[in-house]
Amino acid sequence: MSGPRAGPGSRVVLKSISQLRDAGLLGEEAGDVEAVARRYAVAVTPAMAALIDPDDPRDPIALQFVPDIAELDHRPEERADPIGDAAHSPVEGIVHRYPDRVLLKAVHVCPVYCRFCFRREMVGPDGLGTLAADALDAAIAYIADHKEIWEVILTGGDPLVLSPRRLADIMGRLAAIDHVKIVRLHSRVPAVDPARIDVALIAALKASGKTVYVALHANHPRELTQEARNACARLVEAGIVMISQTVLLKGVNDDVETLSALMRAFVETRIKPYYLHHPDLAPGTAHFRLSVEEGQALVAALRGTISGLCQPTYVLDIPGGHGKAVIAAPSIAPSGDGHRVEDFRGGLHDYPPR
Repeated sequence: MSGPRAGPGSRVVLKSISQLRDAGLLGEEAGDVEAVARRYAVAVTPAMAALIDPDDPRDPIALQFVPDIAELDHRPEERADPIGDAAHSPVEGIVHRYPDRVLLKAVHVCPVYCRFCFRREMVGPDGLGTLAADALDAAIAYIADHKEIWEVILTGGDPLVLSPRRLADIMGRLAAIDHVKIVRLHSRVPAVDPARIDVALIAALKASGKTVYVALHANHPRELTQEARNACARLVEAGIVMISQTVLLKGVNDDVETLSALMRAFVETRIKPYYLHHPDLAPGTAHFRLSVEEGQALVAALRGTISGLCQPTYVLDIPGGHGKAVIAAPSIAPSGDGHRVEDFRGGLHDYPPR
């Protein structure tokens, strides 16, 4: 059985190749995408399916969510754990890479599955699932025992797929840890399933005495529909601070116009642009990767195009678990007894002036 049929206007989350074909989002010419679906999880929410232009073979929304046989092209440099989470996981569900903050991976399920996901070997219905009660207890105990932890980042998976009851339990337990001051949740939900951001879920995100951030992952301005913006407004008006994260992806947002529109859309939605990630070396994602030099050129072009409010930080996660590095090209270099500084037009100037 192929499951519920999905067509235009459907409210079905598309989780199989047959459903994607029924919805007109995948043609027979796509090749052996069943092999891709057997290897990597598939899910496209109605909100995202509605944005896809089935007549555009390079639709930037489809490229992010609809399986492609290019995902079967695995390169020697690619890794199942490209950013090295495992090397910094003292207990299940915790990644403690930096001294003052930890990741808490409470769930490995997402509302959509990105075709470039750096945790694609771990997420999905056949992945690691939801952290068991005893494992969650141990993870919370680890946070409580390590007083250097100032920030807890809920990730996974997507923490906003958890029920309000489970979220409230986790947030309440973190609220009881005095040295934790910031709780951050990374999610695609406000854009890909905006109706989920309701009164109950927002109430569950409250953590008494803590500042709560939601980092919205979006990669193309079309993802910020009016419904998505309304969902973000509900979060912001409840006192939750919003920031963004974006992955620089070939064919999706690797041009100045698209990136500028996306960053402006974030700011208009009261979301501060935060990270622009260079794509990770996840298996089967080579078709999304561009060179560091190409990324640097795009980021440099943003400087002269959009407001400083809209500027993200261009970063690369160093393979092997060594953390993030800012990789934007420098605008200043030593010159004689001073420096040479490049302006946003590419002009060079001495500092101090001679």
